[in-house]
Amino acid sequence: MNILLLEDDLILSAELCKFLESNQISCSKVFDGETFLREIKNNSYDLYLLDINVPKMNGLDVCQTLRTFDKTTPIIILSAYGDLSDKKDAFTRLADDYLVKPFQFEELLLRINSLLRRKTQSENIESDVIKVDDLIINKTEQKVFRGGNEIALTLKEFQLLVYLAEAQGRTVSKQQITEHVWEHNFNTNTNTVEVYINFLRKKLDKDFPVKLIHTRSGFGYYLSPL
Repeated sequence: MNILLLEDDLILSAELCKFLESNQISCSKVFDGETFLREIKNNSYDLYLLDINVPKMNGLDVCQTLRTFDKTTPIIILSAYGDLSDKKDAFTRLADDYLVKPFQFEELLLRINSLLRRKTQSENIESDVIKVDDLIINKTEQKVFRGGNEIALTLKEFQLLVYLAEAQGRTVSKQQITEHVWEHNFNTNTNTVEVYINFLRKKLDKDFPVKLIHTRSGFGYYLSPL
């Protein structure tokens, strides 16, 4: 877990990072808003802690700017301003939480862990949906959409499509397909794989200008809009 802290109080920032690191959370710190925005372009973080009253660009403006290109990373505002209007301003700029100074470090840790749990749960839900160009595969509901229209697939067609999609553009051989989709429960000398690839092409590609299912001669098949 990696957190970036925007706080211009040198003592507070040092103590806070020391506390977080004692709880197995990596903490990097910067002291002004412009440096913060430069830092996140070069590194990836799991959560942001933003003080409001910092040099060069205040924390609320940083939050608003951040949300133009990062919609999901949790943001907690740390501020000495405790009025409802201040909190409303922060949440209007799409902060996830607001903690008024002085605060107990343990309470901040509870809020961090809560936000990261929610983020993980959201990512797990999203991982059940695969998107390739305008193709959407919902693994949980076993539904497939292309161009906004639902496409009916048999169970084996669906399993084959998911396997191709999870390869993320890599070529998979007939042998790999039979091992994964059919689990060796049919004669690999038959043309079953080609038949099912053709089934998918008729349903997924025939009526669309961008073809997604491709053959790499002598190697196998891959799913890609290119």
